[in-house]
Amino acid sequence: MSLTNEERQIIVNLELEKAQTTFEAMELCAREKAFESAANRIYYAAFHAVSALLIHNGFNVKSHRGVMALFGEHFIRTGFFTKADGALFSDLVIMRDNADYNCFYEITEEKLTPYIEPTRQLIAKIKRYVGTEQ
Repeated sequence: MSLTNEERQIIVNLELEKAQTTFEAMELCAREKAFESAANRIYYAAFHAVSALLIHNGFNVKSHRGVMALFGEHFIRTGFFTKADGALFSDLVIMRDNADYNCFYEITEEKLTPYIEPTRQLIAKIKRYVGTEQ
């Protein structure tokens, strides 16, 4: 089933709203020193933003790995986004996986903090790319 441009834009806007509220939830978790939850939230903030980017460009988003692959293939390799953007998204996936599934891995403030501002910037960059803000 293909979406109309209007339907696609509604979904893109919803994904970007979800990215923003999830990023804000990450900030709350970080302030409360709930760093494992913050790691989960920061990844999902980026995931929803990247999903919005892909949907905006007509891609069918089906899985987390699919989102990573499409982002790399169509936006990192082509130069629309930087290799640093791709590395950031990959690092967030790894950090989230470790936080959620590895009982021997501890997320600390020192591990989380370097990702906060770059993720905020990636979300803003995606918003600019799809023409919704800033």
